Amino acid sequence: MTRTVFCRKNQQELEGLDKPPFPGPKGQDIFDNVSRQAWQEWLHHQTLLINEKHLNVMDPKAKAFLDEQRDRFLNNESVEKAEGYVPPTKDANQ
Repeated sequence: MTRTVFCRKNQQELEGLDKPPFPGPKGQDIFDNVSRQAWQEWLHHQTLLINEKHLNVMDPKAKAFLDEQRDRFLNNESVEKAEGYVPPTKDANQ
């Protein structure tokens, strides 16, 4: 049976994560209140930020920035955009 949570990002009952994404209270909070779908959306956005802003995830300042952005993203607050990112266009032949 699939575990569901009321997702604070999407404001509806959705499939939850299988386990907390990392240890500690923040990981448990995400496990309890964020859907699998919202977490995947965050991972995609995080990847864009890392790539477009050339972040070194070992740098404590970059880690703190991503932690703040994650919290804002999952709480439906405004977040930094990946400047210069252009989503792929659909090929007319597909």
